[in-house]
Amino acid sequence: MNDILNNAANDEQAESTQPSWFERVTQFFQNEIKTQDQLLEVLEEAKNNNLLDQYSLTMLEGVMQVAEMQVRDIMIPRSQIVVVERDSDLKSILPTVIESAHSRFPVIGETKDEVVGILLAKDLLTQINKDEKTSFNMREILRPAVFVPESKRLNVLLDEFRANRNHMAIVVDEYGGIAGLVTIEDVLEQIVGEIEDEHDIDDDASILEHDDGTSIVKAITPIEEFNEHFGCKISSEEVDTIGGIVINALGHMPKRGEVVNQHGFQFKILRASSRRIHLLEVVREDVSVTSENTVQHENEVESPGSVE
Repeated sequence: MNDILNNAANDEQAESTQPSWFERVTQFFQNEIKTQDQLLEVLEEAKNNNLLDQYSLTMLEGVMQVAEMQVRDIMIPRSQIVVVERDSDLKSILPTVIESAHSRFPVIGETKDEVVGILLAKDLLTQINKDEKTSFNMREILRPAVFVPESKRLNVLLDEFRANRNHMAIVVDEYGGIAGLVTIEDVLEQIVGEIEDEHDIDDDASILEHDDGTSIVKAITPIEEFNEHFGCKISSEEVDTIGGIVINALGHMPKRGEVVNQHGFQFKILRASSRRIHLLEVVREDVSVTSENTVQHENEVESPGSVE
Protein backbone atom coordinates (compact mmCIF):
# COMPACT_ATOMS: atom_id res chain seq x y z
CA MET A 1 0.00 0.00 0.00
CA ASN A 2 2.84 2.35 0.90
CA ASP A 3 4.50 1.61 -2.45
CA ILE A 4 1.33 2.59 -4.32
CA LEU A 5 1.04 5.84 -2.39
CA ASN A 6 4.71 6.64 -2.94
CA ASN A 7 4.41 5.99 -6.70
CA ALA A 8 1.34 8.20 -6.95
CA ALA A 9 3.12 10.97 -5.08
CA ASN A 10 6.14 10.67 -7.35
CA ASP A 11 3.94 10.83 -10.46
CA GLU A 12 2.15 13.90 -9.13
CA GLN A 13 5.46 15.57 -8.34
CA ALA A 14 6.79 14.77 -11.83
CA GLU A 15 3.70 16.25 -13.46
CA SER A 16 3.96 19.39 -11.37
CA THR A 17 7.56 19.93 -12.44
CA GLN A 18 6.72 19.64 -16.14
CA PRO A 19 6.22 23.01 -17.87
CA SER A 20 2.65 23.98 -18.70
CA TRP A 21 1.46 24.27 -22.31
CA PHE A 22 1.82 28.05 -22.16
CA GLU A 23 5.31 27.81 -20.68
CA ARG A 24 6.37 25.37 -23.39
CA VAL A 25 5.07 27.68 -26.11
CA THR A 26 6.78 30.65 -24.47
CA GLN A 27 10.09 28.79 -24.52
CA PHE A 28 9.85 28.54 -28.30
CA PHE A 29 9.53 32.32 -28.59
CA GLN A 30 12.26 33.27 -26.11
CA ASN A 31 14.76 33.52 -28.93
CA GLU A 32 14.36 36.62 -31.07
CA ILE A 33 12.57 35.89 -34.37
CA LYS A 34 13.42 38.26 -37.18
CA THR A 35 11.98 36.63 -40.31
CA GLN A 36 8.82 34.82 -41.33
CA ASP A 37 10.87 31.76 -42.23
CA GLN A 38 12.20 31.62 -38.68
CA LEU A 39 8.66 31.87 -37.33
CA LEU A 40 7.55 29.04 -39.60
CA GLU A 41 10.43 26.92 -38.33
CA VAL A 42 9.34 27.56 -34.74
CA LEU A 43 5.74 26.62 -35.56
CA GLU A 44 6.91 23.47 -37.34
CA GLU A 45 8.96 22.55 -34.27
CA ALA A 46 5.91 23.20 -32.10
CA LYS A 47 3.95 20.74 -34.24
CA ASN A 48 6.72 18.16 -33.94
CA ASN A 49 6.55 18.56 -30.18
CA ASN A 50 2.76 18.06 -30.19
CA LEU A 51 2.01 21.65 -29.22
CA LEU A 52 0.12 22.13 -32.50
CA ASP A 53 -1.69 19.68 -34.73
CA GLN A 54 -1.27 19.76 -38.51
CA TYR A 55 -4.55 21.58 -39.13
CA SER A 56 -3.68 24.34 -36.65
CA LEU A 57 -0.28 24.73 -38.26
CA THR A 58 -1.87 24.95 -41.70
CA MET A 59 -4.24 27.70 -40.53
CA LEU A 60 -1.40 29.70 -38.96
CA GLU A 61 0.55 29.42 -42.19
CA GLY A 62 -2.58 30.54 -44.03
CA VAL A 63 -2.91 33.59 -41.79
CA MET A 64 0.65 34.64 -42.60
CA GLN A 65 0.09 33.96 -46.28
CA VAL A 66 -3.04 36.15 -46.33
CA ALA A 67 -0.99 39.05 -44.98
CA GLU A 68 1.29 38.76 -48.03
CA MET A 69 -1.36 38.20 -50.73
CA GLN A 70 -3.36 40.74 -52.72
CA VAL A 71 -6.92 40.66 -53.99
CA ARG A 72 -5.73 40.01 -57.56
CA ASP A 73 -4.22 36.70 -56.38
CA ILE A 74 -7.59 35.12 -55.50
CA MET A 75 -10.30 37.16 -57.24
CA ILE A 76 -12.83 35.56 -59.56
CA PRO A 77 -11.80 36.99 -62.96
CA ARG A 78 -14.11 39.20 -64.98
CA SER A 79 -14.76 36.46 -67.55
CA GLN A 80 -16.28 34.18 -64.90
CA ILE A 81 -18.56 36.69 -63.19
CA VAL A 82 -22.28 35.98 -63.48
CA VAL A 83 -24.22 39.25 -63.50
CA VAL A 84 -27.77 40.44 -64.11
CA GLU A 85 -28.89 43.61 -65.84
CA ARG A 86 -30.56 46.39 -63.92
CA ASP A 87 -33.52 46.52 -66.32
CA SER A 88 -34.10 42.75 -66.42
CA ASP A 89 -37.49 41.40 -65.44
CA LEU A 90 -37.98 38.68 -62.85
CA LYS A 91 -38.57 35.92 -65.41
CA SER A 92 -35.22 36.53 -67.09
CA ILE A 93 -33.35 36.74 -63.80
CA LEU A 94 -34.59 33.53 -62.18
CA PRO A 95 -32.94 31.08 -64.64
CA THR A 96 -29.57 32.75 -64.04
CA VAL A 97 -30.00 32.61 -60.27
CA ILE A 98 -31.10 28.96 -60.31
CA GLU A 99 -28.45 27.75 -62.75
CA SER A 100 -25.49 29.50 -61.14
CA ALA A 101 -26.60 28.72 -57.56
CA HIS A 102 -24.86 31.85 -56.29
CA SER A 103 -26.30 33.88 -53.44
CA ARG A 104 -25.13 37.30 -54.67
CA PHE A 105 -24.98 38.86 -58.13
CA PRO A 106 -23.45 42.11 -59.38
CA VAL A 107 -26.09 44.19 -61.18
CA ILE A 108 -24.91 46.19 -64.18
CA GLY A 109 -26.29 49.24 -65.93
CA GLU A 110 -25.72 50.26 -69.51
CA THR A 111 -22.18 48.86 -69.73
CA LYS A 112 -20.43 45.90 -68.23
CA ASP A 113 -18.16 48.19 -66.22
CA GLU A 114 -21.13 49.97 -64.63
CA VAL A 115 -21.92 47.93 -61.52
CA VAL A 116 -24.84 49.67 -59.85
CA GLY A 117 -25.37 47.34 -56.92
CA ILE A 118 -25.58 43.79 -55.59
CA LEU A 119 -28.62 41.54 -55.85
CA LEU A 120 -29.17 38.97 -53.09
CA ALA A 121 -30.96 35.87 -54.31
CA LYS A 122 -33.02 35.72 -51.11
CA ASP A 123 -34.42 39.19 -51.84
CA LEU A 124 -36.16 37.75 -54.91
CA LEU A 125 -38.33 35.54 -52.70
CA THR A 126 -40.43 38.53 -51.72
CA GLN A 127 -41.04 39.31 -55.39
CA ILE A 128 -42.17 35.92 -56.68
CA ASN A 129 -45.74 35.94 -55.38
CA LYS A 130 -46.48 39.58 -56.06
CA ASP A 131 -49.60 40.47 -57.96
CA GLU A 132 -49.01 40.57 -61.71
CA LYS A 133 -50.17 44.18 -61.73
CA THR A 134 -47.32 45.08 -59.41
CA SER A 135 -44.28 45.48 -61.60
CA PHE A 136 -40.90 44.16 -60.51
CA ASN A 137 -38.45 46.95 -59.75
CA MET A 138 -34.82 45.91 -59.37
CA ARG A 139 -33.85 49.22 -57.81
CA GLU A 140 -36.08 48.55 -54.79
CA ILE A 141 -34.09 45.53 -53.66
CA LEU A 142 -30.57 46.45 -54.74
CA ARG A 143 -27.85 46.47 -52.09
CA PRO A 144 -24.90 48.88 -52.41
CA ALA A 145 -21.77 47.50 -54.07
CA VAL A 146 -18.34 47.70 -52.45
CA PHE A 147 -15.36 48.40 -54.71
CA VAL A 148 -11.75 47.50 -53.90
CA PRO A 149 -8.51 47.80 -55.90
CA GLU A 150 -6.64 44.76 -57.16
CA SER A 151 -3.68 45.66 -54.96
CA LYS A 152 -5.52 45.58 -51.61
CA ARG A 153 -4.01 43.07 -49.22
CA LEU A 154 -6.24 40.21 -48.14
CA ASN A 155 -5.79 40.75 -44.41
CA VAL A 156 -6.96 44.36 -44.79
CA LEU A 157 -9.91 43.26 -46.94
CA LEU A 158 -10.94 40.61 -44.41
CA ASP A 159 -10.90 43.21 -41.65
CA GLU A 160 -13.10 45.50 -43.78
CA PHE A 161 -15.50 42.65 -44.55
CA ARG A 162 -15.91 41.99 -40.84
CA ALA A 163 -16.23 45.64 -39.85
CA ASN A 164 -18.77 46.49 -42.56
CA ARG A 165 -20.55 43.11 -42.57
CA ASN A 166 -20.03 42.71 -46.31
CA HIS A 167 -19.59 39.41 -48.10
CA MET A 168 -18.64 40.52 -51.61
CA ALA A 169 -16.55 43.24 -53.21
CA ILE A 170 -16.14 44.27 -56.83
CA VAL A 171 -12.48 44.43 -57.87
CA VAL A 172 -11.46 47.32 -60.12
CA ASP A 173 -8.25 47.81 -62.07
CA GLU A 174 -6.13 50.96 -62.25
CA TYR A 175 -8.35 52.39 -64.99
CA GLY A 176 -11.58 51.89 -63.04
CA GLY A 177 -12.74 48.92 -65.09
CA ILE A 178 -14.14 45.76 -63.54
CA ALA A 179 -11.34 43.23 -63.07
CA GLY A 180 -13.25 40.64 -61.06
CA LEU A 181 -14.92 40.06 -57.72
CA VAL A 182 -13.90 38.62 -54.38
CA THR A 183 -15.97 37.19 -51.54
CA ILE A 184 -15.29 36.69 -47.86
CA GLU A 185 -15.35 32.94 -48.52
CA ASP A 186 -12.49 33.33 -51.01
CA VAL A 187 -10.39 34.99 -48.32
CA LEU A 188 -11.29 32.54 -45.55
CA GLU A 189 -10.44 29.58 -47.77
CA GLN A 190 -6.86 30.85 -47.90
CA ILE A 191 -6.74 30.29 -44.13
CA VAL A 192 -8.91 27.26 -43.39
CA GLY A 193 -8.79 25.52 -46.77
CA GLU A 194 -11.57 25.01 -49.27
CA ILE A 195 -15.06 25.39 -47.77
CA GLU A 196 -17.20 22.50 -48.89
CA ASP A 197 -20.68 22.82 -50.35
CA GLU A 198 -23.47 20.38 -51.17
CA HIS A 199 -21.60 19.05 -54.20
CA ASP A 200 -18.43 18.10 -52.36
CA ILE A 201 -17.25 14.52 -52.09
CA ASP A 202 -15.35 12.87 -49.25
CA ASP A 203 -11.58 12.99 -49.67
CA ASP A 204 -11.37 9.22 -50.04
CA ALA A 205 -13.97 9.13 -52.84
CA SER A 206 -13.82 10.33 -56.43
CA ILE A 207 -17.35 9.60 -57.63
CA LEU A 208 -20.66 10.16 -55.85
CA GLU A 209 -23.85 8.78 -57.38
CA HIS A 210 -27.29 10.35 -56.88
CA ASP A 211 -30.65 8.63 -57.09
CA ASP A 212 -31.70 10.77 -60.05
CA GLY A 213 -29.08 9.19 -62.32
CA THR A 214 -26.51 11.97 -62.05
CA SER A 215 -23.04 11.51 -60.60
CA ILE A 216 -20.68 14.05 -59.06
CA VAL A 217 -17.12 13.33 -60.17
CA LYS A 218 -13.86 14.93 -59.14
CA ALA A 219 -12.05 16.27 -62.18
CA ILE A 220 -8.80 14.65 -61.03
CA THR A 221 -10.37 11.19 -61.24
CA PRO A 222 -8.08 8.99 -63.38
CA ILE A 223 -9.60 7.88 -66.67
CA GLU A 224 -9.06 4.24 -65.71
CA GLU A 225 -11.06 4.68 -62.50
CA PHE A 226 -13.84 6.47 -64.39
CA ASN A 227 -13.96 3.63 -66.95
CA GLU A 228 -14.13 1.00 -64.24
CA HIS A 229 -16.96 2.75 -62.42
CA PHE A 230 -19.11 3.49 -65.47
CA GLY A 231 -18.17 0.44 -67.52
CA CYS A 232 -16.87 2.48 -70.47
CA LYS A 233 -13.67 2.59 -72.54
CA ILE A 234 -12.54 6.22 -72.65
CA SER A 235 -8.89 6.56 -73.61
CA SER A 236 -6.44 9.37 -74.35
CA GLU A 237 -2.74 9.64 -75.09
CA GLU A 238 -2.69 13.31 -74.06
CA VAL A 239 -4.32 13.38 -70.61
CA ASP A 240 -4.72 11.08 -67.61
CA THR A 241 -7.81 12.47 -65.86
CA ILE A 242 -11.46 12.88 -66.75
CA GLY A 243 -11.06 16.63 -66.25
CA GLY A 244 -8.40 16.61 -68.95
CA ILE A 245 -10.85 14.91 -71.31
CA VAL A 246 -13.34 17.72 -70.73
CA ILE A 247 -10.78 20.51 -71.20
CA ASN A 248 -9.56 18.97 -74.45
CA ALA A 249 -13.14 18.70 -75.71
CA LEU A 250 -13.92 22.35 -74.96
CA GLY A 251 -10.59 23.68 -76.18
CA HIS A 252 -10.31 26.21 -73.36
CA MET A 253 -10.35 26.42 -69.58
CA PRO A 254 -14.02 25.84 -68.71
CA LYS A 255 -16.13 28.00 -66.45
CA ARG A 256 -18.96 26.97 -64.21
CA GLY A 257 -22.08 25.88 -66.04
CA GLU A 258 -20.50 24.87 -69.33
CA VAL A 259 -21.57 21.51 -70.74
CA VAL A 260 -19.84 19.12 -73.12
CA ASN A 261 -21.10 15.81 -74.51
CA GLN A 262 -18.33 13.27 -75.00
CA HIS A 263 -18.02 9.49 -75.16
CA GLY A 264 -21.70 8.91 -74.37
CA PHE A 265 -21.73 11.19 -71.32
CA GLN A 266 -22.81 14.75 -70.61
CA PHE A 267 -20.25 16.59 -68.48
CA LYS A 268 -21.33 19.77 -66.72
CA ILE A 269 -18.82 21.97 -64.89
CA LEU A 270 -19.95 22.41 -61.27
CA ARG A 271 -16.85 24.12 -59.97
CA ALA A 272 -13.78 25.51 -61.70
CA SER A 273 -11.15 28.14 -61.07
CA SER A 274 -9.16 30.14 -63.58
CA ARG A 275 -6.55 27.39 -63.57
CA ARG A 276 -8.36 24.05 -63.33
CA ILE A 277 -11.65 22.16 -63.03
CA HIS A 278 -12.66 20.86 -59.61
CA LEU A 279 -16.03 19.10 -59.91
CA LEU A 280 -18.15 17.67 -62.72
CA GLU A 281 -21.74 16.54 -62.95
CA VAL A 282 -21.91 13.46 -65.17
CA VAL A 283 -25.02 12.02 -66.85
CA ARG A 284 -25.18 9.24 -69.42
CA GLU A 285 -26.43 10.47 -72.78
CA ASP A 286 -29.50 9.08 -74.47
CA VAL A 287 -27.87 7.34 -77.44
CA SER A 288 -30.92 8.06 -79.55
CA VAL A 289 -30.37 11.80 -79.26
CA THR A 290 -26.95 12.04 -80.88
CA SER A 291 -23.95 9.94 -81.65
CA GLU A 292 -21.67 12.87 -82.32
CA ASN A 293 -19.63 14.88 -79.86
CA THR A 294 -21.24 18.25 -79.24
CA VAL A 295 -20.36 21.19 -77.08
CA GLN A 296 -22.86 23.47 -75.37
CA HIS A 297 -22.30 26.55 -73.33
CA GLU A 298 -24.07 28.12 -70.43
CA ASN A 299 -25.19 30.96 -72.71
CA GLU A 300 -28.50 29.11 -73.00
CA VAL A 301 -29.32 29.94 -69.40
CA GLU A 302 -26.96 32.75 -68.54
CA SER A 303 -28.18 36.29 -68.24
CA PRO A 304 -27.37 38.41 -71.30
CA GLY A 305 -25.41 40.67 -69.03
CA SER A 306 -22.79 38.06 -68.13
CA VAL A 307 -19.34 39.53 -68.28
CA GLU A 308 -17.09 38.01 -70.92
